[in-house]
Amino acid sequence: MAGRVEEMIANSAKALSDRDLDLARRTIDLDKQVNRDEVETDELCIVIVARRQPMASDLRMVTLCMKMVTDLERIGDLAVNICERVLDMRMDPDYRPSDGLVEMANLVQIMVRDAIDSFVHRNAEKAREVIARDDQVDEIYHNTFRYYVENMRQDPNNVERGIHMISVSKVLERMADHATNLAEQVVFMVDGTDIRHAGKLQG
Repeated sequence: MAGRVEEMIANSAKALSDRDLDLARRTIDLDKQVNRDEVETDELCIVIVARRQPMASDLRMVTLCMKMVTDLERIGDLAVNICERVLDMRMDPDYRPSDGLVEMANLVQIMVRDAIDSFVHRNAEKAREVIARDDQVDEIYHNTFRYYVENMRQDPNNVERGIHMISVSKVLERMADHATNLAEQVVFMVDGTDIRHAGKLQG
């Protein structure tokens, strides 16, 4: 499932950059398998809990797996959203993603891949690196938002295109949030430390 989701992220970014409508459609179709993966994984986890009655760290891992597949499924949905935007813009001969959008897409792919790797290898340090990158994605998102707003102000003909691109940037920002969720769950699985909402709880 994680491999398919990584493929969907890469495909959606490529479809956007290359104006590849066929790739966008194939990526949308791939989401059906990701949805099936989520259901099957949840069912397997329930079977393990019912039959094995895991304790302590084993139980923690199983329950976190169930949470992680939810984040992965949502990342897949977000990749579909990007592909749908590509199809919506198919009649616009002048659209090109900004450098900020391309940078965001690349960074999100790295974050998701590293979050999955940190889970596979039980590497809390790598997971924390993923979490730290979320601030970078947020900064690029805000810069990209301002760029397209200014672009629309200067030329009303850019409004429809700008709205699509701002939506894509928001989707990428949400992907990064889900990658952060995955990484936080890895830290909890490995270290037993719940770092979700840490800053908000301290406030």
